[in-house]
Amino acid sequence: MSKWICSICGYVYDEAKEGVPFQDLPETWVCPLCGAGKAAFRPEETEKAPAAPAILSGEDGEPLTAGQLAAVCSNLARGCEKQYKDREAALYRKLADFFTAAVPPVPDGDVDQLAGLIRNDLEEGYPALNAAAAAAGDRGTQRVRVWGEKVTNILSFLLQRYRTEGEAFLKDTPIWVCSVCGFVYVGETPPELCPVCKVPPWKFEKVEGRG
Repeated sequence: MSKWICSICGYVYDEAKEGVPFQDLPETWVCPLCGAGKAAFRPEETEKAPAAPAILSGEDGEPLTAGQLAAVCSNLARGCEKQYKDREAALYRKLADFFTAAVPPVPDGDVDQLAGLIRNDLEEGYPALNAAAAAAGDRGTQRVRVWGEKVTNILSFLLQRYRTEGEAFLKDTPIWVCSVCGFVYVGETPPELCPVCKVPPWKFEKVEGRG
């Protein structure tokens, strides 16, 4: 009897405890924690690191970083929430929290660096995503791209205000984030409808812990 480990979330399938050899599980069986299929599991002796994200990689073939996985899981949670799949959304949020905790500090992160990343997304990232989605006829991805581009444009605008006004821009003023699309709003109360995805104000979360 051996153990099999999910390369997405680290869940361990113990054949001794379960009483069924892993290979005998039906092909439709999925990880009870994250929903990954049997192909995501590796025998314990070949698993080099817990929760290894080897099954998820970027365009260059390299495994996604903890930060990238956190973003993926967070977006999946929001998608599930919008479809009223609360259980799945909660599982993805749990995974997002796990990967967020594993993100190392960003060295020398500053406003200029953030502005450059946002500019790169707007000038290169979103146009490339739109072209790929259009070529594949993927209307769902095109809709997500529209939302993402709008949110990123808002972030660019807010960053410009911060660079102009400094800390006074955010002093004693709450920041709200739409839990569905990520739209960021600075003001005493959230908007009546999210300008991007049109959800009601109770879908906004207040950013806490700013110092």
